[in-house]
Amino acid sequence: MRKKVACLVLACLLPFSAASAQVKIGLMVSATGPTLAIGIPQRNTAALLPTRVGDASVEYIQLEDGGDTTRAVQNAKKLIGENNIDALIGPSTTPNAFAILDIIAEAKVPLLATVGTQSVAEPVDAKKRWVFKTTQNDDLIAAALVKHMTKDGVRTVGFIGFNDPYGENWYKVFGALAEKSGIRIVASERYARADQSVTGQTLKLMVARPDAILIAAVGGPAVLPQATLFDQGYKGRIYQTHAVATDDFIRLGREKVEGTVLAAGSMLVIDDIADADPIKQVALAYIRAYEKQFGQKPATFGANTYDAGLILQRALPAALKAARPGTEAFRSALRDAIERERDVIGCQGVFNMSPTNHNGMDERARVLVTVQDGRFRLLPE
Repeated sequence: MRKKVACLVLACLLPFSAASAQVKIGLMVSATGPTLAIGIPQRNTAALLPTRVGDASVEYIQLEDGGDTTRAVQNAKKLIGENNIDALIGPSTTPNAFAILDIIAEAKVPLLATVGTQSVAEPVDAKKRWVFKTTQNDDLIAAALVKHMTKDGVRTVGFIGFNDPYGENWYKVFGALAEKSGIRIVASERYARADQSVTGQTLKLMVARPDAILIAAVGGPAVLPQATLFDQGYKGRIYQTHAVATDDFIRLGREKVEGTVLAAGSMLVIDDIADADPIKQVALAYIRAYEKQFGQKPATFGANTYDAGLILQRALPAALKAARPGTEAFRSALRDAIERERDVIGCQGVFNMSPTNHNGMDERARVLVTVQDGRFRLLPE
């Protein structure tokens, strides 16, 4: 009996074998509801993420939130409380990301958010120190749009965006950059993601007679104000954010979105990118794997999930050396390892994390794009 007890004590003192370790990663997506064009490629991309890192196996546990904040909170609690995940990738929408921040911070679980709004991960305080982000920050995209507006002679802009954190953050970020460049916002309107009409809002924009209009919305719902403006005879330039970087935007908008200007990751116009670009090589590998698995090209939103997998693949070995998966010590070690990652080449850009920057993307993560003849095409800056 004493011999058995001694063996058990010795086993507890010895470092665990990575060969027997299993890492659990949660994934939360909105593959149904108004933002399904974002969530579906993210859901599908889960099948392409690495299932082994070194000697450890990686299990992915995926839950659907339908774009609903209540379900997002329930999912986060289940993934953490019942599935004991070591990290979480997602969710697909900004409101859902904000809804789970307190839960993530309390449980001390690294979150790799796949949303655009930078305030999800900034500033890096006690709560957001657990949050990293794999989508271009709004200010990076907004700066490119403001630069194009200035070059194009735009002096006044109308703004219409979602009446949620996505739209509000865009108004704040774009407004500050526009003001510095001598561009005035002469009208500002909001609408809900599920709205079926924005006629009143667009008429107010038209009355202000802006040189251009910026729409800060996501996926299919971003088409609504642009199509309405087209029908009302608006002739100025229309700008969109990187949240419309999907073929569904063109499919739904058709001729009404021709000439749109946006900034997005180079994967959106991969055929127009130089072969020597290292980001192109990673993006092509992802595109080919996705096409082989699902028979179609992925939307760029799926790349946000894929890049999260690349970052975890780089960070996990250090965490596995430090602690056993399923423990707070492991989650803390994983968080620290992600924060140290440098020069991670993804589909959307190059990531250089730091204690003060949990996005780490620079201008290599965006190009100017226009809609021309029913296709996204690279627009020279």
